[in-house]
Order: sequence, then C-alpha cells, then structure tokens
Amino acid sequence: LLAEDDDQLRLFLSRGLQRAGHVVDAVGDGSAARERAEKENFDLLLADVVMPGLDGIELARQVGQLQPGIRIMFITGFAAVAMREEGLMPNRPRVLAKPFHLRHLIDEIEALLLE
Repeated sequence: LLAEDDDQLRLFLSRGLQRAGHVVDAVGDGSAARERAEKENFDLLLADVVMPGLDGIELARQVGQLQPGIRIMFITGFAAVAMREEGLMPNRPRVLAKPFHLRHLIDEIEALLLE
C-alpha cells in the first residue's frame, strides 16, 4: 500500500515497484490509504510522512492497529526523529530520506519483507 500525495512521485514509485515484481495499491492521501487498509490486507505500508489531512505517522499508527503484522516504511524529506522513540510506532518502521534512488528503495522494501 503506497500513500504519497505527490502525483508524479506516486506514479514513478508505483511503476518502479511493479516492474520489480510487487503488487502496488497506490493512493494520494492518508485517508484513502486507511480506507483501503480497512477492506484489504497488505504486507507493507509505504507512506510519505507529510501529507495533507491524515499524515503518514498517524496513518501508520491506525493501519498498524488494523493490521498488526504489516511492515511500515516512511519516505520523507523531513527529519523523523520522533518516530524512532520507543513505543510511538508499531513494528519499528524504516525511514528513507528523500531524495533516494529507486533501486535503493526497492532493496529496502525487499529486505523489510523478508524480516
């Protein structure tokens, strides 16, 4: 499940992940992602931290409650120190800072899915 509010980046990431063999359900905001997570199970949530409405951090908390086994990865251009505090986030999320190379993102996702 990919939640990214930047249309071009969402399309780029979605296509790249699909080419790498992943099934991607991509949405443009946190609220839409939460709605999808209420109806469908996902292996991984890949979310931008800063999005209008329901931000990535709160999205991850809510989706983590709905799907306790989901793996979480954030992509962000902002420091994410608060997320690393023990107990604040489910399932020890990974954080990948923008800008990043698509191959690095794919490698990180594949490693996370193997955990």
